[in-house]
Amino acid sequence: MIIVNILILLLILSIIIVIHEFGHFITAKKSGVHIYEFSIGMGPLIWKHIGKDKIQYSIRAFPIGGYVQMAGEVMDDDDKIPKEKLMCNRPWYQRLIILIAGVTMNFILAIVVLFVIGLIWGGQDLTPRILDIQEGSAISETGVEVGDVITKVNGKKTSSWDMAQLYLIMKTKDGSYDITVKKEDGQEKTYNVTPKTVKNEDGEESKVFGFQIDQKFEKGFVPAVKYAFNKFGTIVHSMVTIVGSLFTGKISLSALSGPVGMYSIVDQSVGKGIAQLVYLVAFLSINLGVVNILPFPAFDGGRVLFLIIEKIKGSPVNSNVENMFHVVGFFLLMLLMVYITIQDIFRLF
Repeated sequence: MIIVNILILLLILSIIIVIHEFGHFITAKKSGVHIYEFSIGMGPLIWKHIGKDKIQYSIRAFPIGGYVQMAGEVMDDDDKIPKEKLMCNRPWYQRLIILIAGVTMNFILAIVVLFVIGLIWGGQDLTPRILDIQEGSAISETGVEVGDVITKVNGKKTSSWDMAQLYLIMKTKDGSYDITVKKEDGQEKTYNVTPKTVKNEDGEESKVFGFQIDQKFEKGFVPAVKYAFNKFGTIVHSMVTIVGSLFTGKISLSALSGPVGMYSIVDQSVGKGIAQLVYLVAFLSINLGVVNILPFPAFDGGRVLFLIIEKIKGSPVNSNVENMFHVVGFFLLMLLMVYITIQDIFRLF
């Protein structure tokens, strides 16, 4: 079962990474940039084909995504290629399109997958409407009732259960939460709730408020479209909020997961059926897209940042400075990944 889960994880990651790289590839090709290679997989070469476009299409040994190798991604690095075919010499807007194309493809993939989920299994109503309240729980001691819709948590709007859930796990100074609900008569009321803290068998603590959300599903083309875009927007909003909360300290680094943590998520998803695995493709694709567009070194967003700086100052940033920026950023990113992976391993044991 472990091997099967690893293979499933590799397949999912390969799909979303290859789709990402295909976005860079197709826009670079249409923009006239010379492309050396488009590869599925990494490592030793297994198979290659030189197309009529003189691009090498490859399959490599390790099924961990893929890559596209373009001429002049940062600077004039090949005297044999015509200057106008180097990416660094293409018009500003073309370089911008090429850089954001990977993220765009990830977002398109996610929306399509979410639409398919909605079409086959039904689109979920994301409204955070309370279905049940546990007797003796923290929230049962307030005026919250079955049928109430959570509209705010600590003053922040919650248009979906995903956002409400996210705000309910964030740290607060006194451990209590102001939950605003909309009653069936349209009135809004705010209640202060202090959740109970419980520990599982592994000693991990979690907060229990004591209510369940009504999860309705509706099948059909229109509900599927509505679900796809609403869920996409909710996940993106959640991701941006999480990133911001990491800097403010409301969410700790322990909440992040690396490859080992993703394996655990796949393991849990396999037990919940094919629908959950398909959803995982969309979820991870959005995660990759959001993280990649952040203005951080070594990410597409970091390169976009230098393009914006170039546009503002009217001339390219020194290529050596940009390269150093990405190298240092990549090193820091690897350190973070090592920390998160060690953290994931400790969770397992």
